[in-house]
Amino acid sequence: MTSISDIIERYLIKILKEAPAGTIQIKRSELAELFQCVPSQINYVISTRFTVEKGYVVESKRGGGGYIRIRRVHIPSPQGYYDVLLRLIGNRMSQTAAEDMISRLLEEEWMNQGEARLIRKLISREVLNLPVQMRDSIRARMMRVVVTTLFANKGE
Repeated sequence: MTSISDIIERYLIKILKEAPAGTIQIKRSELAELFQCVPSQINYVISTRFTVEKGYVVESKRGGGGYIRIRRVHIPSPQGYYDVLLRLIGNRMSQTAAEDMISRLLEEEWMNQGEARLIRKLISREVLNLPVQMRDSIRARMMRVVVTTLFANKGE
C-alpha cells in the first residue's frame, strides 16, 4: 500500500520535472490542504526525501508569506560531480545519507540495480555492527572507495 509520504514525494518530483528551471516554490499549507494532511507531514517528506545526497537543495521561509523552494541540482561535469560527492561523504556518513547517495547514483546511471543492492547491504548497520562513530567513519571510507571506483570506471 502506498503511503501519503510516497504520494506527496511523487507529486513533487513530477512538478519538479515539469518545471522549466528545475525549481519549484510551494506553500506548505496549500500542499497539506491538497493532500488532506497536516503541514508537518509535508515537512517530513521534504526533509527526508529531498536531501542534498539525493541531489536537491531546499530553502524555506516561514511565516505568512512563507514558502518552500526545492531545486534539483545538476552538475555538468563528471569531475565536478565527483568532487561534490566526496565533499558530501566527508569523514563520517550515516546509513540514511549513504543510501540517499546510492539512490542518486543509481538514478543517474552511475551504477546498476545489482551494484546498488550490494553496496546498500555492505554499508548497513547489520554488517557494520560497531559503535556509531566508528560505523559512520568506516561507512564514509567505503562510500569514498565506491564513488572513486565508479568514476574511474566511467573514465575508461
